[in-house]
Amino acid sequence: MKTDSSMPPTLQPGLTGEVTITVTDDLTAVAFGSGTVRVYGTPALIALLEEAAIRAVHDHLPDGQITVGTRLDVQHLAATPVGMTVTATATLKEIDGRRLVFEVEASDAVERIGAGTHERFIVDLARFQAKVNAKQAD
Repeated sequence: MKTDSSMPPTLQPGLTGEVTITVTDDLTAVAFGSGTVRVYGTPALIALLEEAAIRAVHDHLPDGQITVGTRLDVQHLAATPVGMTVTATATLKEIDGRRLVFEVEASDAVERIGAGTHERFIVDLARFQAKVNAKQAD
């Protein structure tokens, strides 16, 4: 594990973030266009797992720093019906400079529905936004 001396000492492996939602019609595969069944959609699962990772580290980043998702390897293991709750958890497993690697998983009220790994990078928000804005100017 490479550490960056500019990172606060509280940014350490083991940090965990958690998010719980209730599946609604706008979170289904049908709503996202990713399937034809009215169950929790994979795109919604991905977003929830990313949100859990953000929550795990957000309060431990220096001012002006954020994380951006760069890689996700997740299996969507089981279907969840509308009305059921889903809880996603992300645990920071590795820090390599600005690269953060999380173990992510999600469960509904009955079973584990998703699991995998997620990678995020720490970036300077102002610099990142400037690059995005420059693309629009072209």
